[in-house]
Order: sequence, then structure tokens, then C-alpha cells
Amino acid sequence: MSDCTSIDPHITPYIDGDIGVHERLLVDEHMRVCPPCHSRVAAEQAIRQLMHTKRTELAGDTASPALRSRCAALQRQRATLSLTDSGGGANAGAGLASAWRTRLVPLALAAGVVAAVGGASMYVLTGRSSQLLAAELTADHVKCFGMNSLIAVKDDQAAAESTMTSTFGWHMPLPEAAQRAGMELLGARVCLYGRGLAAHIMYRHNGQPVSVYMIPKMTRSDAVVDIMGHEAAIWSSGGRTFVLVAREPEDVARMTAVIQTALH
Repeated sequence: MSDCTSIDPHITPYIDGDIGVHERLLVDEHMRVCPPCHSRVAAEQAIRQLMHTKRTELAGDTASPALRSRCAALQRQRATLSLTDSGGGANAGAGLASAWRTRLVPLALAAGVVAAVGGASMYVLTGRSSQLLAAELTADHVKCFGMNSLIAVKDDQAAAESTMTSTFGWHMPLPEAAQRAGMELLGARVCLYGRGLAAHIMYRHNGQPVSVYMIPKMTRSDAVVDIMGHEAAIWSSGGRTFVLVAREPEDVARMTAVIQTALH
């Protein structure tokens, strides 16, 4: 945790690209051995990229009441997540938990900012832009895996299938095929993105996080998007859009082929 504290002053310059070579190497080296800080940086990069993508719309629009309401909700969420222990440092375990919680705040907020910024225009833009869809879901991928150590999903195939059936009417034929490809099921949850709800199936492959998203009632052309140090493969099948998010291009291509075969 002391190493995490030491790189804190460098995070914003790192994300803005306004950082010296020595400091950048320090941050890079730290992120290689610290998954929470890596996730934190990725989440903040997602927010920055989204703001850049929507710069014109944001400059020309006045915040709507709905957007103001969403921002207020995010502020309340941040206040809740940022609670520190009241023992004044007497309880070392509680203090450590609070420090981890504080570092995960950007992860919890990333997907919320993605969903809140732009209001109705986000709905339209997400429907048109594969790049923006990939950015939204990659931010959610980073957030969900960053928060999973605190709010873990159940690694139960029956529970995951039940969630997908009850929420989306979708019998997901993914887990068995994925397991044969070496993908360990962590669980499933329902996540928000710019156009509504998405099914989120969480895996690990060779120790690395992998997400498979299913978006109902949407079709779009196949695409592979490099985004925030990840690769997002997008395709449609049966009137649904699927997005697989992972870090290694070779793994993305192989796992995408496995899941596409399972869906046909």
C-alpha cells in the first residue's frame, strides 16, 4: 500500500500523457505488480477517453435535469464507498480495508460516468459507434473485476443461467463450451450501459479477466476495437449483440471463436 501511495501524485499526469520518462516507468512498473492500481488507471482512462469522444456534445449542451440527478446519485455513491473507518487508525485491518475501498472508488464510478454523461445523446451515440460501445463495456469490465474482491459474484453455473433467463429470457449456452476452452466461470451479473441493461458473464483465462457481454435486441457489424489496453470483439447473432473483452489479442480471437461456435 505504501508503494500505491507513492505513485498517487503521478496518476493524473500519467493519464494525461504529461509525465516524465522516469515517472512513467515507475507507474508502469507498479501497475505490472498491482492489479488494483492497474484497474484504477484503466477506469480513469476510460472516463477521459469518453469525455474526449463527447467533447463537442458536452460543450454545446446544458445539463438536463436527468443528468443532474444521475450526477447527484454518483456523488452519493462515492460518499458511501469512501467511508473511512471511525477507529482513528486503531484498527489496522479496518484501515487497510478503507484504503482499498478508496482506491476502488474510480472503478465503481467509471461505468456510472459512462452511463450518465450525455443523457439521451449517449443512447443514440452508443447505437451508432462500435468504438463508444467498446469503451463503455471495457470500463464496466475493469470496474466489475476491480470490485469483485469486495462484492464477488457466485461461481455457480446454475445461478448464472437463472439470472440470464429471468432478466433477459436468454438461455446462455456459453459456460460448457467456455470451460472446454480453459475459461473459468466466475459468475454473471446485470450491468448498465448507455442504452440500458447488458448481461455480463465473467471469466478468468490463464489467470486474466475476461468478460462476455450480451446486449438484447441489438445487431451491428462485426468489429474488433483496441481500447484502453484491451481488445473488444463485437459480433451479432440471433438478434443479440455480443462483446468479448480481454487483454491479449491472441486470447480474444480464440475465445471469440469458441463462443461464436457455441451460439450457433
